[in-house]
Amino acid sequence: MTVDANSKLETLNAKSASEAAEDLERCCGSRVWVEKMLSRRPFQSVDELFSAADDIWFKLAPEDWLEAFAHHPRIGGDVEALRAKFASTASWAENEQKGVSQATEDVLHALSKLNDEYFEKYGYIFIVCATGKSARQMLDILKSRLLNDKDNELKVAAGEQAKITKIRLEKLIS
Repeated sequence: MTVDANSKLETLNAKSASEAAEDLERCCGSRVWVEKMLSRRPFQSVDELFSAADDIWFKLAPEDWLEAFAHHPRIGGDVEALRAKFASTASWAENEQKGVSQATEDVLHALSKLNDEYFEKYGYIFIVCATGKSARQMLDILKSRLLNDKDNELKVAAGEQAKITKIRLEKLIS
């Protein structure tokens, strides 16, 4: 861990509960997850922070996962329309989804159509850790995940959210 990460972790630990909650909400939109993370402070190391994040996340109820999913912009959605809703994570989400901005019109239309099908089938937006993935790769992942049953897909989406949360925690302390 770098000196800077140590310093930012110490800062997170020293913040008031409301200030730390605001930072943690940028990483994961589940209120229960944020509350439980706050109760684990102070974190002695970055590894402890990441471990707590995963431990808490995978013990949450499905409705808590769904709450976190609702805080994400839709992959391939209209970035301008989503800016107001997701202002606090907008720069992170745009960077995480930058593969979409370089996509062809055909891929974007297919992403939009399959996102609608996904939402209709599962009742929540498609969650994928988009970092480092092209729009074509996300489209292929979306196609394959549409084959999952509801229970399995919820677990897959929760796993993707855990990856996103870790990346955002890394950004928070870097």
